[in-house]
Amino acid sequence: MNAAPLQEQFRVTSIPLNTRDLVVFSGVPLTKDSFKQNSGRYYATVKIHPDALPVQPAIGQHWQVKGNRIIEDIQTGDYVMQQHTYENPESIECQLPETGEQLIQFIAKEKDFKGIGESKARALWEALGSDFHSTLRNDSSENRIRLKGLLSDESVDALFAGYAKYKNLTYCNWMSERKIPASVQQRLLKHHGEKSIQAIQENPYLLIGFGMVFDQIDLTTQNWKSKKPITPDDDRRLSAALEIAIRHEIEKGHTYSNHTDLRPHLNKLLKDGDLVGQAFRSGHEKTQFILNPEDGTYHPTAQLLMENVVAKRLKSASGGMTGNYTKRNNYNWNNEPDDAECDAIKEAVLELPYDLTDRQLEAVEACLTHKFSCITGGAGTGKTTVLRTVLKAYNHLDYEIHAVALSGRAAMRLHESVGFFTMTIARLLREEPIAPSEEQAKHLLVIDEASMIDLPTMYRIVTHLDPSVRIIFSGDPNQLPPIGCGKVLADIVESGAIPNTKLDIVKRQEGTTGIPEYSACINRGEVPPGLTTGAITFHETPPDQIVSVCHCLYAMSPQTTQIVGATKAMIADLNHHCQKQVNPAGKRLQFNLYGDDYFLDLREGDPILFTKNNYNIGIQNGSLGVLTSVEGRVDEEESSYGTVTLDTGETIAITEDVLDCMELGYAITLHKAQGSQFPRIIVALQKGRITDRAWLYTAITRAQAEVHIVGASSEFIAMTRAVSHAHRRNSYLINLLKSN
Repeated sequence: MNAAPLQEQFRVTSIPLNTRDLVVFSGVPLTKDSFKQNSGRYYATVKIHPDALPVQPAIGQHWQVKGNRIIEDIQTGDYVMQQHTYENPESIECQLPETGEQLIQFIAKEKDFKGIGESKARALWEALGSDFHSTLRNDSSENRIRLKGLLSDESVDALFAGYAKYKNLTYCNWMSERKIPASVQQRLLKHHGEKSIQAIQENPYLLIGFGMVFDQIDLTTQNWKSKKPITPDDDRRLSAALEIAIRHEIEKGHTYSNHTDLRPHLNKLLKDGDLVGQAFRSGHEKTQFILNPEDGTYHPTAQLLMENVVAKRLKSASGGMTGNYTKRNNYNWNNEPDDAECDAIKEAVLELPYDLTDRQLEAVEACLTHKFSCITGGAGTGKTTVLRTVLKAYNHLDYEIHAVALSGRAAMRLHESVGFFTMTIARLLREEPIAPSEEQAKHLLVIDEASMIDLPTMYRIVTHLDPSVRIIFSGDPNQLPPIGCGKVLADIVESGAIPNTKLDIVKRQEGTTGIPEYSACINRGEVPPGLTTGAITFHETPPDQIVSVCHCLYAMSPQTTQIVGATKAMIADLNHHCQKQVNPAGKRLQFNLYGDDYFLDLREGDPILFTKNNYNIGIQNGSLGVLTSVEGRVDEEESSYGTVTLDTGETIAITEDVLDCMELGYAITLHKAQGSQFPRIIVALQKGRITDRAWLYTAITRAQAEVHIVGASSEFIAMTRAVSHAHRRNSYLINLLKSN
């Protein structure tokens, strides 16, 4: 074995590994090499992070690699072959085969040229010859007519679409040489096309908008011959640093920021107090954010646009009501129901086996007489009773009811509670927008667990609805705020812009779980009289034994239980031990990529958590299901490697895209569980930055029948008494809702 620097070319013949963290591909040399020994044959192998590649490797591609290599003798049957391995090479370029048989085989095998096999590729080469590349570089009607005699319309589309990826290779190779990650390159090319190089030469820091890290750009531009050299105090650099600082605040949930919040981020990026001051003075003219001159706050353009659209839609309520309204005692509004509404309310109330309280009846009236309204309150305060009555009344008024929740489990629970058809918000947004039609003129949208709705989701919802559609929000603003930015329900309630009926009396009934009363104490900052009471059991446990106690409790009733925790590290540990104890013999998920076999340590029967949004197939970040099959399927459209059945009953085929967003779901973070309820909850109590009163309150209210809290009582008491920081988010929506 030895090492030596070298540059060589090879044609890709296999791709043994292609993951988000590592790509391994091999091929045969295209040029003779003096290192051929023994059998006279060798092959080159590259091991590299995918972001360092200009394009994804494919069978038949030509690559040029430069860097140190390791030479090893590999026994292959009766032959001894040499393997030249380049690990994280100095440079690497992809080159489209130019002529002849190699180009024919490449097009036939490369999946980007969908529907074009070897016979069609050969016919193309024979017909076009030396004009092949010039024809495909120009997607014109003339060139399409020339190809129609050889290919179907679908194959012509595929040919131009596939070639478009490779005509940018010159730009990709240029950017790869300058250490611009492949994922950044693709986003840049999609936006700027052939002007990508010119754009980043004029301002390298625009790469931040496409996902490149500030320090990487700093490092790259040190040896970059740009049209205008970058200096530490360059306005382009300072504006970029300010943009990144603002983005950090968005990731925390804020929709705007101020100097105090942004300064620590800028200090870390610029490492110079004078430059930080200069950034504040000179960096606010960027289109990515707007400086509010009245209070010096910085508003990202996208978030400000969404806030304005949402506020405008919610404030349009007066156009659809019977009169103006004012708030009295937080629940009673002066709109009076008309005769039809009174009749609908009476019919709905008469169907109930019990009487509504005065507050509940006022909530029903508020929802019937206003275009937009809220029903808020904690567990056990009667939100579901009010909502069920309201929907029956709207049904009597011939409204079509669309009831949604963020999670599949919450949507199912809503259906069981109100009796109307429900769906997830992801599904709602996949369907046709809601609007009046000849068959149905009146529509009502009900959003349950509305405290989980972030600003981007609310923006998508209101732009999916005709302005005539009525909306009812139901939720508990005291729970944790959404994962994404904003705090829509809390802003709506605090602003007083639309009617809100707050139900705050927990009725103690004989034989109940005690969960509503217990959680209400925590919400008030009071330690419950007994840590173990009713259906709640507190397990005093030292930190190093929490995982052990939790997975033992889980094993007692795996079909009804969900574990929730605060940190990813503890969640991973819990998932590993639960799978080992509950499902050690389940068939593993195995799949074949690029001719090689792989597996994930996910087993048939495991609960599955999805970690990315993909509204096209019906999953979102936090969707839960069960791995019900690990049997693969191969067809012309797309291969799948198994099936996950969601908690909505829908099935999801496990494709290559889906593999990257699947995790075990025995234990999940509370943010992933919020919006859902489970018969039995195990709370892994762990002191940390995010575990406060709101966290504890939200965790306990995820349970329908039984709660197990595992941890130290001293930490439980400290969390309960500490003031929650759940709603300390900067959100401009509340200002817009309050304004005239």
